[in-house]
Amino acid sequence: MPRQLLETDQKALEINLDPHIYGTFAEIGAGQEVARYFFQVGAAAGTIAKTMSAYDKTYSDQIYGPEPSGRYVCETRLYKMLDHEYGLMESRLANERPDTNFFVFADTVAAVNYQRTIKGNGWLGIRFQLHPNGATNDLVLHVRMLDNDNHLQQQAIGILGVNLIYACYRYNNQPEAMLQSLMDGLHGRVKIDMVRLTGPDFEELDNRLLSLWIVKNKLSDVAIFGPNRQNLHASEFLYKKHVMLVRGSFRPATLVNLDMIKASYQQFRNEAEVDARHSYLLTEITLDNLRAAGELDEQDFLDRAELLNALGQTVVVSDCQQYQKMVAYLYDYRVQQLGIVLGVHELLGLINDKYYQNMDGRLLAAFGELFTRNVRFYVYPALQEGSGELINAQNTPIPEGVKFLYKHLLDNRQIVDVQEFNPNLLHIFSKEVLHMLQNGEQGWESMVPSQVAQLIKEQYLFGYPAEQMEFDY
Repeated sequence: MPRQLLETDQKALEINLDPHIYGTFAEIGAGQEVARYFFQVGAAAGTIAKTMSAYDKTYSDQIYGPEPSGRYVCETRLYKMLDHEYGLMESRLANERPDTNFFVFADTVAAVNYQRTIKGNGWLGIRFQLHPNGATNDLVLHVRMLDNDNHLQQQAIGILGVNLIYACYRYNNQPEAMLQSLMDGLHGRVKIDMVRLTGPDFEELDNRLLSLWIVKNKLSDVAIFGPNRQNLHASEFLYKKHVMLVRGSFRPATLVNLDMIKASYQQFRNEAEVDARHSYLLTEITLDNLRAAGELDEQDFLDRAELLNALGQTVVVSDCQQYQKMVAYLYDYRVQQLGIVLGVHELLGLINDKYYQNMDGRLLAAFGELFTRNVRFYVYPALQEGSGELINAQNTPIPEGVKFLYKHLLDNRQIVDVQEFNPNLLHIFSKEVLHMLQNGEQGWESMVPSQVAQLIKEQYLFGYPAEQMEFDY
């Protein structure tokens, strides 16, 4: 059944009229916009135990403790607010309202400033019960505001906060609908690029699916999760770092994928411009790649994610077929130096696309959008089909009309070859490995890391046949 779309005021009033939902609002930054909606619609006494806002940092530190980083619009601040306020709620009201589902809503937000040097972003979260006297769950998200006006951004935060509270109490058994409903009344006004949902009522939910749903449902072009399978936000671990991005299908991750990652990342860390102590590696899977075989298959996505996480990788899910979208996203977090790894065939495709789509005189501008000063492309070689000749960035067949520009990129080391690769692995292709393991053919195990082979067999990933495994044993 299609989800019924309600106005923000309708959602707030419905929560106010529910006698079993009661909580605190703590808001720092762009005003008490969320609490205001609940006050304005009436019957707020049925929902609101307390509202507060500690604007002054000294006051805020006295309540929630200081932030060692000096940044107050951050994930750690939000969790401190939730911890403190929920502790007060429990100690003061648990015995007074035994039939109540308590919640604490908190946000810490920086709206666009007068000088437009701050774009506007924030952290919002709720700690909530679904059963009286039951354990609590947390829903935490990061939002980027797109309105160019401070008042409009404050309004958007108010709408988003109402959507969040309503989603937790009305869509908690439909997690994807829960996520979709966050954008009610906000399409084109915000990007939600991290959502984490944890707690005993959501133990069966794989949070990596939230990252996939964020991108699939166009809440954001980018979502990230770490090796521990928990969702992350770029501002919390990539700020002012040196970052390398490796895009691939990883279906499954093979020895050649691992060699590409290790060789290119080591080369990146050895660059004079890169501080190896503050460098970070990301592996990226695009939505286009996930849909390459037809409809998006969530289990196929989780299979890829499971192998990458097992190999210790932080994974980016993106709708950034064009690299400049990903470059722009990372630069919002002041990434110092960005390395992008791609195979030589992908490089040729990228150059050809830029050339043939911009023959109207925009060629220099089109290349300039991507090949900026702090971006370097690391090209992994391939063997020429039939001859076995090694193809790399130096000898790949570039269109005649763009050779002058391509040479400039090579001379300025904005495109470089990966040096310390293993030539004995270049015959391995993920598609061939996938075909072999799905059809029970022998030998695919030697083409993937031993840990990957073990996981594929133990968890029957990518359609690995259970009967074949039983026969092998």
